[in-house]
Amino acid sequence: MSAFAGFSNIGKVPELRRRVVFTLAMLAIYRIGAFVTIPGVDRNVMKAVVNKSGGGLLGFFNMFSGGALSNLSIFALGIMPYVSASIVLQLLTMVFKPLDELRKEGEQGTRKINQYTRYGTVVLSCFQSFTIAMSLEALNNADFAGGATGDVVAHAGWAFRLMTVLTLTTGCAFIMWVGEQITERGIGNGISLIIFAGIVTDIPGGVLGYFQTHKGSIQPLNLFAVAAIVVLTVATIVFFERGQRRIPIYYARRTVGRRVYGGQTAHLPLKVNTAGTIPPIFASSLLMFPATLAGMHVPGMAQLQSSLERGDWLFNVFYVALIVFFCFFYTAVTFQSVDVADNLKKQQAFIPSIRQGKQTAEYIDRVMTRITLGGAFYVAAVCVVPTVISEYFKVPFRWGGTSIMIVVGVALDTVAQIEAHLITRNYEGLSGGGGRATRVRGRRDV
Repeated sequence: MSAFAGFSNIGKVPELRRRVVFTLAMLAIYRIGAFVTIPGVDRNVMKAVVNKSGGGLLGFFNMFSGGALSNLSIFALGIMPYVSASIVLQLLTMVFKPLDELRKEGEQGTRKINQYTRYGTVVLSCFQSFTIAMSLEALNNADFAGGATGDVVAHAGWAFRLMTVLTLTTGCAFIMWVGEQITERGIGNGISLIIFAGIVTDIPGGVLGYFQTHKGSIQPLNLFAVAAIVVLTVATIVFFERGQRRIPIYYARRTVGRRVYGGQTAHLPLKVNTAGTIPPIFASSLLMFPATLAGMHVPGMAQLQSSLERGDWLFNVFYVALIVFFCFFYTAVTFQSVDVADNLKKQQAFIPSIRQGKQTAEYIDRVMTRITLGGAFYVAAVCVVPTVISEYFKVPFRWGGTSIMIVVGVALDTVAQIEAHLITRNYEGLSGGGGRATRVRGRRDV
């Protein structure tokens, strides 16, 4: 009952109520746009193509776009070009010194990097929308399930290609604007909530489709296995996402006039999974890249795409390797142990038995490397094991661990922001109990 009481408190805070309503309204606009078809295509034929691919790359991309790809809507690209552009910009800050200096300039530098990210999003959207247009034209007169044929594109040619590029690029830019508006004026991270909405809205259709397909032959054991996989995966994600390695920090005591400052103890929390859901998203994007090149008729890409079918052992091996790599790489880019050590030194803080400066940076980097290794294997296991189990035992599990990880992670972060608004105004949080006990925070040391 305390959770329901916490939700009822949302309406008692005017600012929070406005933010929640604004967020829901913007997500509703995004979902409406997912059903607006781009000019000159037949969505029914495209649905046959996506259904034929099953759990392949097309089905995976369609799930992340909330069904926009199968509808051939103006939002078919989803938010993935923005995610890819932001990741590329973050990686460039590690090797391109002007960008690194810009990042250190504070809010003004962040705004400039965000502007470059928008430009990169438009460039990637133009490239991907052109490849989609070429791929749609190549699907004309293709064979689909049941031996039926059909033309996805009514009038192929440069007019259709330019119209598709303009429509899809504009749709992606609009989604990017919606996400930024949610972040600024709503609740939660807008980009993450858009991905969250795309995945969640596909769940009712998937459940209904399963019951329609297996009507009269539903096996309770399969349903129990699916429920068990989901519960175990969610529990694992919550455990590790809230896991922290807390390094004790001591502040030196200093006297200014008659006042004594410092002499306090604190902790430096290091998350087990610092990279979040970025590694599986970026790994999936790279593994989908051969399919994009195959649509442009690049020699050898069609054979490479056929050997990297989602769910196959070769795909899983590359998927795990890329996830582990990007966990380390993204953590190294976003978490700078040297900067943390410098900040501690400026605050006259130190780690017990560790000298300030270089030794502190090396110690933090060593600890971060160890916990990132465990976090990388956790992310890889969550993303691959549920799919492998469902394939081996023939369990109808449509959503992989990547989707569950994104949904649970975004839900935890959004609930934490809502609770922060409630607690600062002396209202009971969503988890009940009131006060400090209501905060969603890391409770475990790893």
